[in-house]
Amino acid sequence: MSLRGAWDEQAHNWIGWTRNSLDDTFYRFHGDRFFELLPPAGRLTVDLGAGEGRVARALRALGHTVVEVDASARLAAASIALSGQPVVVADAACLPLRSGIADVAVAFMSFQDVDDMPAAVAEAARVLRPGGRLLMAIVHPINSGGEFEPGPADMVRRFVITEPYFVHRRYVDDVDRDGRTMRFSSEHRPIESYSRALEAAGFVIEALREVGDIEGKWTRMPLFLDVAAVRR
Repeated sequence: MSLRGAWDEQAHNWIGWTRNSLDDTFYRFHGDRFFELLPPAGRLTVDLGAGEGRVARALRALGHTVVEVDASARLAAASIALSGQPVVVADAACLPLRSGIADVAVAFMSFQDVDDMPAAVAEAARVLRPGGRLLMAIVHPINSGGEFEPGPADMVRRFVITEPYFVHRRYVDDVDRDGRTMRFSSEHRPIESYSRALEAAGFVIEALREVGDIEGKWTRMPLFLDVAAVRR
């Protein structure tokens, strides 16, 4: 199954997960860290992989005019039901949007979940005007490259990488919180793969942020990677 299909299959679970804020890092700390890189609102901001619309709603509250794009019709319907705003149902690698239409493109925790990441980055560049900015958040490739050894939550556990870091590979994380389950399907890619995709699309990286949590195991290593890039 494609990553697109895997996420569409989990749409109901993801809606329940986000609406109930089950250990949701976006609301606890990551959203604030990510928006530190956000430029002022321009003519249009495109939200790539918008999901059920939580990032788009936060962007609109900050004054951005947002077009949401998501590959899942079920997630798009959930966003429309809350905001009343239209959502474009499309693959991020093939956007039905005019070239140069946007000042800002946002891909929050979505590009590790797309089937063709380089094409999605190239499409983000196409829809941005020269000088426009792409803000991207992904699972940090060190995080997706390995895992903590099992053990009690209060125990200091080693982080072990057993698979080759430089090799792309699909992986899933099955998580259970308060009786709700969610399967996260993604592809591990090294940092260089994202960097090369940005270079090839004509972006210049202007900021990198390694994001962890304020407590627990993610104080010892990064959980997410945030990137701000400018289209030349």
